[in-house]
Amino acid sequence: MLKELVAKSRTYRRFYEDEIIPTEVLKELAGLARFIPSTSNSQALRFRLCNTPGENEAVFESLGWAGALPDWEGPEKGERPSAYIIILCDLSIGKNKLYDDGIAAQTIMLGAAEKGYGGCILGNVKRSHLAQSLHIDPAHYSIDLVLALGKPKEEVVIVPVKEDGDVRYYRDENQVHYVPKRTIEELIV
Repeated sequence: MLKELVAKSRTYRRFYEDEIIPTEVLKELAGLARFIPSTSNSQALRFRLCNTPGENEAVFESLGWAGALPDWEGPEKGERPSAYIIILCDLSIGKNKLYDDGIAAQTIMLGAAEKGYGGCILGNVKRSHLAQSLHIDPAHYSIDLVLALGKPKEEVVIVPVKEDGDVRYYRDENQVHYVPKRTIEELIV
């Protein structure tokens, strides 16, 4: 069951924007992070939930979407995420909690997949712009990651890594998104 959930929890970049994720669902997803391991048990991560048109627009304007697709500036209106969870670190408790960020992001994404949502974990963020837009005090909180969430509007297919070792994701003429993954034999040393 976990294997299927992990396989289902792909990175999606296009969504049914009008399918709103209720605040209570976002709280439930962020709440999953309460149970994750935490460096020194500091529990320094905090979460900013966004699902209103104004906040969503501010977050969207702060994001870079797909490094391997340089001609694509991100989803068009109508295909943008309907919600975001911004992972913050309370700097009065801890700094550089990168392990915690990754564990929290993956846990939230697995929870989203279980509920039929998909998302994208974004580290390419204009942090100063986002902090200013959402009134996040950068002296108190670092903006670590942004989780874009929504009902997926695209097909994502896992394929083997090409013979030349190229792992860059790509799209075909029908906008099917392909993600090369290494075999288990390549991963075990």
